[in-house]
Amino acid sequence: MEEGLSLLEEIRAQFDCQRPDVRTYSPLTLAFIGDCIYDLLVRTVVVERMQAPAHSLHKRKSEVVCATAQAACATALLPELTQEELAIYKRGRNAHSHTVAKNASVADYRKATGLEALYGFLYLTGRTDRLLALVKRSFELTDISL
Repeated sequence: MEEGLSLLEEIRAQFDCQRPDVRTYSPLTLAFIGDCIYDLLVRTVVVERMQAPAHSLHKRKSEVVCATAQAACATALLPELTQEELAIYKRGRNAHSHTVAKNASVADYRKATGLEALYGFLYLTGRTDRLLALVKRSFELTDISL
């Protein structure tokens, strides 16, 4: 990896990715990548903070990366979002997905999808500082500790 390039920039360079306007992506596409980024972020923190068997790490991660917890984070963050971020969140929340969560209400699943869309948007636009700040703030507001 080149010095100074973000992971996203390095992926784009190595795999010759096209760069269409992220604002044209469907909200479910943004949520698709946002889910992964959020999962990676939480897994990274859990692994960095805990010396435990993989099963224990997975259980701890799963307490945070689930529709119910993400819905609580989304609700707590709403007053702190910019207009642009709120619009992205609402597009994700209101998107019609053909899947539903196994262990969450439809309302929680939609809120979680909205939050994932926002996280995906921030990641793909290179706003990792804002992404990390929002995740950290959502944990503070909901008393999630990793």
